[in-house]
Amino acid sequence: MTGLVVVTWAAAVVAEPLAPFVVTGDAIAAPLVGLVGDAARGRGIVRDRVVGNCLICHTVPEPDELFMGNIAPDLKSVGTRLTAGQLRLRLVDQSRINPKSVMPPYYRVDGLFRVGARWKDRPALSAQQIEDVVAYLATLKE
Repeated sequence: MTGLVVVTWAAAVVAEPLAPFVVTGDAIAAPLVGLVGDAARGRGIVRDRVVGNCLICHTVPEPDELFMGNIAPDLKSVGTRLTAGQLRLRLVDQSRINPKSVMPPYYRVDGLFRVGARWKDRPALSAQQIEDVVAYLATLKE
């Protein structure tokens, strides 16, 4: 007799109310909920092909990463080109800057279509994860 093992895949993000934020120009200057990001965790999120899945579209300066995308900007020196606030807004919802963007909003739940069950009524990344990714991307300087 064989045993049956049932594995349930838990969502990476626990449903939480979205933190309020203020968009000024092309940035969200203040960290979400006043959180401090951790660059090491952010690096992990960027490289994780399930949680962040950034590498499907972007290239990062990680020589051991293979098969990175090239349909979005190379993130090699993004910390030089953009402020933390500008990075934050692009992660929260790039469509506020470019309504035709194909980049998914990582911290928005309204007005989305064909959302997978994993992300229904929850952001793709938590406020802490957004801040962690911002912290990592801010380190990418020439």
